[in-house]
Amino acid sequence: MVLLLLCFHLSLFAQHISLQLRNVTVKQAIETIQKQNGYSFAFAASDLNTKKIVTVLAKDLPIEKVVEQVLAGQDVSYTIQGKDIVIKKKGSQPVQQSSKKYTINGIVKDMSGEPVIGANIKEKNGTTGTISDMDGKFQLAVSEGSIVQVSYLGFLTQEVSVKNKNYLTVILKDDTQTLDEVVVVGFSTQKKINLTGAVENVSSDVFENRPVANVTQMLQGAVPNLNISLADGKPNQSASYNIRGVTSIGAGGSALVLIDGVEGDPAMLNPNDIESVSVLKDAASAAIYGSRAPYGVVLITTKDPSKQKDKFTINYTGNFSYETPYAIPDVVDDGYVWAYLFREAEFNYRGIEPTSINKSQPFSKEWLETFRQRKLAGNTLQAAVGPDGKYTYYGNEDYYDALYKDHTFAQSHNVSVSGSNGKISYYTSARLYDYDGLFNYNSDTYRTMNMRTKISAQVFDWLKISNNIDYTHDKYTQPLGYVEQNEGLVWKAINMEGHPSEPIFNPDGTLTHSGARSVGGLVTGDNWIKRTTKTLKNTTTLNITMLDNKLRFTGDFSFRTRDFIEDKKTTAVPYSDYEGVIKYLGVPETDDKMSEKVQQTTYISTNVYAEYENTFAGKHYLKALAGYNYEQQDYKAISSERNGLLMPDVENINFAMGDNMSIKSDGNRWRYAGAFFRLNYSYDNRYLFEVNGRYDGSSKFPDNSQWGFFPSASAAWRFSEEKFWKVNPDIISNGKLRVSYGALGNSNVKPYSYLEKFALKTYSTTGSSSEGRYLDGKAQLRYTLNPAQIPDNIGWETSRTIDAGIDLGFWNNKITLSADYYVRKTANMYTVGPTLPDTFGASSPKGNYADMSTYGYEISLGYNDSFRLAGKPFNFGIKATLADYHSVIDKYNNPKRDLDDYYVGQRIGEIWGFVCNGLFQSQEEIDAAFDGKGYKNNLMQTSVNYITYPGDMRFEDLNNTGTIDNGANTVDSPGDRKIIGNSEPRYIYTLSFSADWNNFFLSAMFDGVGKQDWYPSGESSFWGQYNRPYNQVPVWHLNNYWTKDRPDAYLPRYSGYYNPLYKGTANTRYLQDVSYFRLKNLQFGYNLPKKWIAKAGFSKVSVYFSGENLWSWSPLYRHTKDYDVAVITKGSDNDLTSGDKGDGFNYPTMRNLSLGISITY
Repeated sequence: MVLLLLCFHLSLFAQHISLQLRNVTVKQAIETIQKQNGYSFAFAASDLNTKKIVTVLAKDLPIEKVVEQVLAGQDVSYTIQGKDIVIKKKGSQPVQQSSKKYTINGIVKDMSGEPVIGANIKEKNGTTGTISDMDGKFQLAVSEGSIVQVSYLGFLTQEVSVKNKNYLTVILKDDTQTLDEVVVVGFSTQKKINLTGAVENVSSDVFENRPVANVTQMLQGAVPNLNISLADGKPNQSASYNIRGVTSIGAGGSALVLIDGVEGDPAMLNPNDIESVSVLKDAASAAIYGSRAPYGVVLITTKDPSKQKDKFTINYTGNFSYETPYAIPDVVDDGYVWAYLFREAEFNYRGIEPTSINKSQPFSKEWLETFRQRKLAGNTLQAAVGPDGKYTYYGNEDYYDALYKDHTFAQSHNVSVSGSNGKISYYTSARLYDYDGLFNYNSDTYRTMNMRTKISAQVFDWLKISNNIDYTHDKYTQPLGYVEQNEGLVWKAINMEGHPSEPIFNPDGTLTHSGARSVGGLVTGDNWIKRTTKTLKNTTTLNITMLDNKLRFTGDFSFRTRDFIEDKKTTAVPYSDYEGVIKYLGVPETDDKMSEKVQQTTYISTNVYAEYENTFAGKHYLKALAGYNYEQQDYKAISSERNGLLMPDVENINFAMGDNMSIKSDGNRWRYAGAFFRLNYSYDNRYLFEVNGRYDGSSKFPDNSQWGFFPSASAAWRFSEEKFWKVNPDIISNGKLRVSYGALGNSNVKPYSYLEKFALKTYSTTGSSSEGRYLDGKAQLRYTLNPAQIPDNIGWETSRTIDAGIDLGFWNNKITLSADYYVRKTANMYTVGPTLPDTFGASSPKGNYADMSTYGYEISLGYNDSFRLAGKPFNFGIKATLADYHSVIDKYNNPKRDLDDYYVGQRIGEIWGFVCNGLFQSQEEIDAAFDGKGYKNNLMQTSVNYITYPGDMRFEDLNNTGTIDNGANTVDSPGDRKIIGNSEPRYIYTLSFSADWNNFFLSAMFDGVGKQDWYPSGESSFWGQYNRPYNQVPVWHLNNYWTKDRPDAYLPRYSGYYNPLYKGTANTRYLQDVSYFRLKNLQFGYNLPKKWIAKAGFSKVSVYFSGENLWSWSPLYRHTKDYDVAVITKGSDNDLTSGDKGDGFNYPTMRNLSLGISITY
C-alpha cells in the first residue's frame, strides 16, 4: 500500500472556502486546497483515483461541501478533525480474526511523543495494511510472530515484531539523511537525490546556542574542505573563505559568499537568522555564477517566513559569555633572571660586557649583582631614585599580564517574530551583541546591532511579492600604541621593548621608557581608533507561476550600501626617566594628530530568470533554467589628517590646527553582466544529467577580452535503483556515482589594471614628494611619473575542475558515506611576466603567465540512529570528515628556478632548509667535523667573530663542498638545503557528535589537522633572546638551552643574534609540527517539558551551556603552549614583521563559556 500525504497550514480561523476549479484532476484540487487553506489529506493510493477530472465551484462554502465536490463519484468516505482530512474506501470492515490471524492495536508517535496521523502500517510480506487515525492509533490483523512495518514520509521505516504482543507503541525516528532533502543551489533548489555535483548542506543547528559573535567561527569545521581563516580573535574579524585548497597565486580568490543571493560578509550576519548553508564545491555546481565564483560558492539562506504557516511565533534567545584568552605568551617576569639571561646572550655573542639594555636601561655587572642581592633580601621596590633624580629599576614586570585581563564578558540578545495570516507571511528579528573587551587599560569595546525584516505576500494565485531588508550597525573601538609603532603590533612591541627589569610605571605614576615604548599608547588611552560600519541591504523579489507551477518566473533587485567611518587619534607618549622630568616618544607639536576616513560602497544587482519543471510519462524528469544577471559596485573614499591638537582629549579633527595636513581620495567602479542557463534531466530517478553555462562580461578587462563563456556538465548514476540491484537495503540502501567537469573565469583583479595610470605628486621644500606642502610660500608644485608598464593584454584566469564522487547509504541510510576526488587546473594566472633585458628600463608588467594544478579529496561518514534508554528514545548522530589537497606550479616565469620565487614543479608550501645533526658537544667535535677539514659555517653566524663554539648547531654538508652554503640558491643548486617540510595543512578532519534523551541534548565538535609544518619567522617570540638579547624570554627556554651540564637540551648555547634561528634559516631541528586536535565546541542543555510551559503559552523553552575553543593538543605543546596552533600559520602573530600589520595589535583567540536560554511563544 502506498501512502500519499500532502500537508500545508494556513489560517486556523478560516472556516469557509472559495474556489473556482474547472476540469482539474483530484490531485490538483487537493493540492489547491492544501496550498490555499492549509488542510491535510491522508489516504491510501488504492482507495482514491487522483487522476479523475472534477470541477469544484465554491463561494464561501464549508469545507465539507468542497470535499464532497472533490470526491464526487468515488466510493469513499471521509472524516474531518480540525485541519486533518482522512479519506477511506466505503464499506471497509474491521479486520476479522481467523484461526491464523489476530487483531493487534497500537499507536504511532514521533520522537517528541506527538501522534503521527496517516502513518502506513502493514504486515511485512503480507497483504494486509492500514493507516493511523487522527490520534495516531491503528488496528491491524496479523499472523502470529509476524513483523509489522511502519513508514511515514520524513521518518525512517520501523520494523516491530508482534510476537507475544497485543499492543504496539511505535516511535518513528526523523530521517535526517532523507534523499528528498531539499538543497539550495544556484538560483534554485534541488532534491539531494538529484544532485550530480559536489554540494554540501549545513542546517541551522550548527548556529544554535553558540556563544560567539561571528558566523564564520561557527562554520569552521562544519563542512569538509571549507577552510575558514581568521587572522586573530577580534569579535568583528572578517574571514577568508577557501574551498578545496590553494586557488591562485596570481589574482587570488576566495569562495563567493552570498547571503540570500547577494554578496556579503557573514561576520556582519545575525546567526539566529540563518536557515541553511549550501557549499557548492566543484566547478559544475558553481558554474552558474560565472566569474564571481571561480573557486566555489557559499550560499547562506536566512529564514523563510512563508514556512511559518498557521503560526504566530515569538522567540527570544539570550546568551551570556565568560571569555578568556586562549593563548598568550608565558614569559619570564623575574627581572633579575631576565637581566642575567640578557647578559648571557649579549656576552656569548659579542664577547664583551653589555653597557645598556636597548634604549632604556644602563647595564653593568655591579647593577646586576645589586639586583641579585635585593632579590635575596626580599626587597620588592621596583625603582630607586638616585641623587640626580634618575630612576634605577629592579623590576619584575609581566607586560602581557599587565596588558590583558584574565577574562572578559560578552552578551547577546535576539528577538524574532514570525507568522502568517494566510496571504501574508513575515519574519522580523533584532539582535544586540555587546563585548566588554580584553585590555586592562582603556579596553577595546565592540557592539553590533542587526535588524532584519522579511515579508512575502501572495497577491494572486500566480503572483508572490517578497521583500528582505537587513540593517547592521557595527562599532569597534581599540587602543593603539605610541606613534612610532605604525599602529603598533603590541606583541612585537612587548617582545622588543617590554623589559621585565623595568616596570611599566614609575613610583609617581608616570610611564617608564620601556613602558612607553611597549604599551604606552594603550595605557594612557590617548591613542585610539574608532571604526563604525553601517550596512543596509534590501532585496525585492517577484515570483510568477504558470502551468500548474511548472513554469516559474523570478525577478529580483538588490541594493546594498556600506558606510565606513574611521576616526583615529595618535599622540606623543609621555614618559619619565628622571623624577619630575617628562619626555616624549614623538614630538607633541607635530605628532599629536587626528585623522578621519570615510568610505562608501554602493552595490546593486538584478537577476531575471525563468524555470520550467515537469515529469513526462512518469519517468522523464526535466528542469530547465535560463536567466540574466547584472552587478555593479561603486566605491569612493576620502580621508583627512591634521596635527596640532588644541586640547589633549579632543575627538574631532576640527580641533586640529597644525600646519601638517593632507586630504586624499580614492574610488573605483566595476560591473559584471552575464547570461546563464542550467538543464537537468533524469530518467526514472536513476540516470541524472546536468548542464550549466554562463556567458560573462567584466569591466575589469579591456574591450577585446571582457567576455568569456564558461560551461560545465555533470552526471550521476543511482545504481541502487537498478532492477538488477538485489542487495538488501539493510546492507546498502543507496548508491550513487557522480562525475562533473566545469570551467570558470576569475576576474579578481583590480579595476583599471589594463590602463596606464599617472599618480600626481607634490614637491616639498626639500624636493621630496609630500602632500600639503608649499615651495617658498608659493603655490604647490605638482609633478607625475611615467606610468608602470602594462601587458599587451589582460584576460581571464580560468579554473577547470574534474570531480568524481560516490554517495552510499547503509543500513537503511542510518550510515551514509560521501567521497570526492578532484583535480583543479588554474590557467593564465595573473603573475609577473617574462624577464626583459636591462635596456628596457622598467620591470616586467604582470599578465596571464602562470598555471597551477590542485589535487585533493574529501570524505564524509555519518551515522544516525536511536534506541530506547530507560523507556525513552535516545537519539544520536556521529559524523566524521577528512579532506586533503596539494597544489603544484605547472608554469611560471622563473627559468633559473630560483628558490626565492615560485618555480615549475614547486609544491605550494614547501619549506627548504638545512639538516641539523644535533649540537656540537666539544671543541674536539668541531675540529673533527668534515673529516678534519675544519667546520666552515660563515653563512649562519652564531657569534660576532663567526667562530663556532660547543653548543652550536651542527649542519650536514649535503653537497660535500666542505662548507655550509646556499649554492646558487636554485632548485638544481640549493647548496646544503633540501625540502624539509610544508606549511600547507594536510589531512584536515572533523569529528562531531550529537545526542538527545528525555529533553536533554548534548553535542560536541572536534576538528584538527593531521600534518602541517611551521618554521617560526625571525621576529617570532618563539626565539626569545636568541633573536635580540633584550627580547622577552619564553618560560619554556629556562633550563632548556645547552650547557656542558645539559648536553641534551633542545635549544643551542645561549646567544643573541643567533642567525640559524632568528633570521629564519629553516632547519630540521627547529621545524615545528603544528598538527593539532581541538575541541571546538561543546553544548549541553535541557528542553523544559511541554506540560510545564504550556500553561504559560510557551511552545519551547531551552536552557543550555555552550563552550567554544575549549581544549587542544599539538606536538608543538611539547615545547610551548604560547600559541594557538589553529591560527599559527596564518594569524597576525605568525610573523610580527609581515607586511600585513593587522589592526594595531595582536588579539588572541578567545575561549568562551556561556549560559543561554531560548524561549519560543
